[in-house]
Amino acid sequence: MKYTRTFLASLAASVLLAAPVAAETELTVYTAVEAEDLKRYAEKFNESNPDIKINWVRDSTGIITAKLLAERDNPQADAIWGLAATSLLLLKSEGMLEPYAPVGVDKLDKKFVDGDNPPAWVGMDAWVASVCYNTVEAEKAGLKPPTSWKDLTDPMYAGHVIMPNPNSSGTGFLDVSSWLQMFGEEGGWEYMDALHENIARYTHSGSKPCKLAAAGEIPIGVSFAFRGAKSKAAGAPLEIIVPSEGVGWDMEASAIVAGTANAEAAQKLLDFSVTKEANEMYNTGYAVVAYPGVAKPVEHFPEGLLDAMIDNDFEFAANNRAAILKEWQSRYDGKSEAK
Repeated sequence: MKYTRTFLASLAASVLLAAPVAAETELTVYTAVEAEDLKRYAEKFNESNPDIKINWVRDSTGIITAKLLAERDNPQADAIWGLAATSLLLLKSEGMLEPYAPVGVDKLDKKFVDGDNPPAWVGMDAWVASVCYNTVEAEKAGLKPPTSWKDLTDPMYAGHVIMPNPNSSGTGFLDVSSWLQMFGEEGGWEYMDALHENIARYTHSGSKPCKLAAAGEIPIGVSFAFRGAKSKAAGAPLEIIVPSEGVGWDMEASAIVAGTANAEAAQKLLDFSVTKEANEMYNTGYAVVAYPGVAKPVEHFPEGLLDAMIDNDFEFAANNRAAILKEWQSRYDGKSEAK
């Protein structure tokens, strides 16, 4: 009997050793999502997809977009999760995205989904421009709060304004694109010429101007509203100003990179990206999300901001992106901070 038990145990062990072990798929995902959010996104995705390991490649919007374009003929990414829709429209025009309709995509707000069938990209959330105004530092400098974009060209604000570089930051690009749409091409560049006189420096991050304003390092930071609301909730003496002319905005979106060898895993990532559960996660970092009915009120989010969102021409922004960035760099890059 003892021999039999030993034999059966040995046989069972042999069977276990011989059983195939599911191989883990490694998925290279390019993203411009805030770094502190990536770990929880991956953990939540892995609850339902434990056999897929996400390897994040994270940088600002402009840098990730440039990296993808540089790798056009030899793609290194399998998927994109959290990049400006204007960037994805550009990648789509270059034939760099693999169309795919994620399971449940029909439940999203239609403005968050590419118009083609199947869509080349799907939206996640939206971020909206605003001005972060440090009331304490502004009072020390003898400033009055601006009420419009054009107010920021007043000489009293000279050296007191920081905004993002549009070549690096998606927030910076939506600012520039929106000014060109609101004021016209000639008027837009005239406005930016005047604004440039008051700029202390251009950052390479869209959230940094508001973080610097919150920390009291500058009175005025051109950034996005949710960043301001978070900083104000943490105790920063900020007023979040919605300029009277309207505000630019963009959405984060996801897509599959054409030619990936891990298409099935990339599809699972996109399936997850459109779920209600994923959108609830987005709502912890963004006030506007793609899944209707999910977004909860955000403390200190400025009233009237959603109504102030311009009728954004994403095609204009995507089709003219390279020319806009080249012109901006030739005019203003001298005040950009070192990378």
